[in-house]
Amino acid sequence: MFALPLRDDAHLSPLEPWHAEEFAAHLDRAREHIRPWVGAAFVTDDVDGARATLGRYAERQAADGARLYGIRREGTLVGGVMFVSFDAASGTCEVGCWLEPAAEGHGLITRACETLLDWAFTVRGMHRAEWVCRADNERSAAVAKRLGMTLEGVRRASWPYEGVRYDAQQWSVLAPEWRTRGV
Repeated sequence: MFALPLRDDAHLSPLEPWHAEEFAAHLDRAREHIRPWVGAAFVTDDVDGARATLGRYAERQAADGARLYGIRREGTLVGGVMFVSFDAASGTCEVGCWLEPAAEGHGLITRACETLLDWAFTVRGMHRAEWVCRADNERSAAVAKRLGMTLEGVRRASWPYEGVRYDAQQWSVLAPEWRTRGV
């Protein structure tokens, strides 16, 4: 297994089904904080659910699709990033993230997403990376901005959560923009 450094005290590495107990313990710390912002199927309540979530991503990765990576800070799983979708044939992917409250504000998500996007654009030849978040999720929109993404629009009432429908923002960055950002 590999681990890529994000900072001195944090690294990024794959999350796989054998991490189910660690993932479940992490979700116990993060569940209520992330539940409004991520897909309902992602937030599980026990080890079996955690294993099922990790298994779905492992199957998708084996088919060259979605992928899931954990962020560990001082050895503890505190969040992660993922390719929600990954379609090499069309050259389009979607990046997503989650983080427990104690790990916020340290730049971990931005750095981890940069790592995924660098790989998608430079190694896999993707042309477009997308980011979708609830329109009222200011922290998520701020990450998209830091990644150099452009807000393309708002999908009205497209994000259901606890009986309420929220607007969702659609962001993207294209390969030529990624290669020249910050230059």
